[in-house]
Amino acid sequence: MDLDAVMLARIQFAFTVTFHIIFPSFTIGLAAFIATLLVRWRMTGQDHFHRLARYWTKIFAVSFAMGVVSGIVLSYQFGTNWSRFSEVAGNVVGPLIGYEVLTAFFLEATFLGIMLFGWTRVSPTLHVTAAVLVAIGTSLSAFWILAANSWMQTPTGHEVKDGIAYPLDWLQIIFNPSFPYRFAHMFTACYLTTSLVVLSVGARYLVGNRFHEEAKTMMRMGLGMVAVLAPLQLVIGDMHGLNTAIHQPVKVAAMEAHWDGSKPADLVLFAWPNQKEERNDFEISIPNLASLIITHDPNGLFKGLKDFKPEDRPPVLPVFFAFRAMVGIGMLMIAIGLVGAFLWVRGRLFDTGWYLRALTYAWPLGFIAIVAGWWVTETGRQPYLVYGILRTADAVSNVSFWPVLTSLVLFVLVYSSVFSMGILYINKLIEKGPQGAAIEPDEGLPSRPLSAADRSARAAMQAGE
Repeated sequence: MDLDAVMLARIQFAFTVTFHIIFPSFTIGLAAFIATLLVRWRMTGQDHFHRLARYWTKIFAVSFAMGVVSGIVLSYQFGTNWSRFSEVAGNVVGPLIGYEVLTAFFLEATFLGIMLFGWTRVSPTLHVTAAVLVAIGTSLSAFWILAANSWMQTPTGHEVKDGIAYPLDWLQIIFNPSFPYRFAHMFTACYLTTSLVVLSVGARYLVGNRFHEEAKTMMRMGLGMVAVLAPLQLVIGDMHGLNTAIHQPVKVAAMEAHWDGSKPADLVLFAWPNQKEERNDFEISIPNLASLIITHDPNGLFKGLKDFKPEDRPPVLPVFFAFRAMVGIGMLMIAIGLVGAFLWVRGRLFDTGWYLRALTYAWPLGFIAIVAGWWVTETGRQPYLVYGILRTADAVSNVSFWPVLTSLVLFVLVYSSVFSMGILYINKLIEKGPQGAAIEPDEGLPSRPLSAADRSARAAMQAGE
C-alpha cells in the first residue's frame, strides 16, 4: 500500500473522526443521564440528584465543546480532500446533514444555554425541560448522522445519472437496509459508554471514601444500565452482523478472516491474516462456529475473501483485529454487569473492594469499543466510499502529497495538545466531585437588568448595616 496523497487523506480523516466520535458518543448518553437526574430531583426533592446533575453538566459542557470543534474539521476535509465525494453524493448526504442542523443542532443550541446557565435563572420545571430537550437533540443528531453514514454503506432510494447520485425516495434513503441495525447498535453503545464512565466514577469515590450518597447513586444507575444493555448489545450486534452479511458480504469475510467460501467457516479466535498469500498465519479457531453464527447452521456457507477480486477486498488485518477488540470488550461489559448484579442482589456491591478497584479502570472500555467498531465499519467498506457507487480513490480531490501531509501533521499536533488539556480538565472536575446543595430559584426573579441591580444594591446595603 503506497503512501500517496489518497492514503494521507484517508489517514487524516480517520485520525480526526476517531477523535471526534469519542465526544458525541459520550454526550449522547450523558445528556440523557443528566435529564434523568433532574427529573428524579423534581419528583423526589432529594438534594444529591441535583448535585450530581450540576456536576455532570460541567463535564457535559466540556465534552460537547470538544465534539463541536472536532466535528467542524470534518466538514472542512469534505471540501478540501474529498470534493469528488461531495459532487457524487452531495445531493443525498447534503440534505441529511442539513436536516441534522435544522432539527437536532438548533434544538441543542436553543436549550443548551438554559441547561448550562439556568440553574437559578429560570424555574426548575423549565430547566428540567431544557435538559430533556437537549437530550432529545443529541439523539436526533445521532439519527441524522447515522442515516447519512448508513446510506453510504447500503445506498437505496436514489438513481445514478452521469456518475451523480440523485434522490428518488427520501424514506428509502433514510431508512436504508442497514440503518435500523446501525442506529440501534450505536445508540446502545453510547448509553453503555456513558454508563461505564458513571459506574467507574462512582466506584472511584467509594474506593477513596468520598461522596458516599452520590457514589452509590451513580453505581446503581450505571450498573443497572450496563447489566441490561450489555447483553442486549450482543443480540443487536448479532442482528447487525446478519444484515451486513447480506449487504456487505466482503466486510463479514474480512471480519472473520474467512478466505474459502466453499466450506464451513471456523470461528478464528486469533490469527495473523496474510492478505498477500490469502491465508491465516498462526490461526487458533473453533471448527464451524463462524458458520453457525453467520448462517445459524454449523454447515452453512457464506462468501469468503477469495470470492471477491483482490481490488474489491478491504484491508483484512485492521478489520479483523478491530472486530475482535470490539467483541472482546463487549463480553467484558457483560461480565461486569453480571458480577455487579450478583453482588447487588447479595447486598455486597458497595463493599466488595476488588470489584470496586477493578471498576475504577473500566471507564475507557466503551470508548475503545466504539472506536474499534467504527474502524470495522469504515475500513471494512473499502475500497468504496459510497458502497457500490464511488470508490475511495475516485473521491479524493486533486491534492498533492505535501499539503495533505502538512495539514495532517498540524492536526495531530493541535488535537493532541487541545484535547489532552480538555481530558485533563475533565479529570480535574471528576477529582473535585459533586459539591454544593440544590438551590431553588428566588421568588419573583427580576425580568429587567436595572431591577436586578437595584435588588443587589439593597442587599449589599443591608449587609453593611
